[in-house]
Amino acid sequence: MRRTKADAEATRQQILGAAERVFFEKGVSNASMEEVAIAAGVTRGAIYWHFANKTDLFMELYKSVPLPQEDMIARELEVEGADVFAVVERMAAEWLDVLAHDEQRQRILSILLRCDYGGELAPVLAQQQQVFDEHVRILEMAFARTAEKGQLHSCWTPRSLATAFCWMMKGLCVEWLLFGRRFDIAVEGREGLARFMRGLRAA
Repeated sequence: MRRTKADAEATRQQILGAAERVFFEKGVSNASMEEVAIAAGVTRGAIYWHFANKTDLFMELYKSVPLPQEDMIARELEVEGADVFAVVERMAAEWLDVLAHDEQRQRILSILLRCDYGGELAPVLAQQQQVFDEHVRILEMAFARTAEKGQLHSCWTPRSLATAFCWMMKGLCVEWLLFGRRFDIAVEGREGLARFMRGLRAA
């Protein structure tokens, strides 16, 4: 019987869902494509019809979790008269809220954090580094505007602040995801973020 595009897409999503479960339980390096196939209820051939290899499957799983849209953030930060500090704080707080309530996002980010990126998985790490560098670039441009207006505290440069801000957000998420969710990331994370942002403005 001829398979339709809808059938193929349903199988693809079934495989991605199974890969998410298997990678979360066993780790990417320790999981085999055979185990993913069994969990998905398909043959290995079906997996290789949709994905070239485990790296390709993992990359598609990574892409399935939407990250903050750089173009949207950049447009909002470029609005004339925008309070850059307030915009950055609000967007970061919204990201923490989403992470706190999206269990799929939590699982996939946990997989990414526990992954050994040697060898065949190196392209996934390169993709993550590219995203990080793009976030730093956008924030650096925004904080440069505050510096030009005399709004940025003298202890910071736009570059150092953009980098430190991304480190802080990443560290907060790592602490929460990998060490038992020992605090309310939506509430306490937002409070810590607000205190950090207050210290950025020039007196």
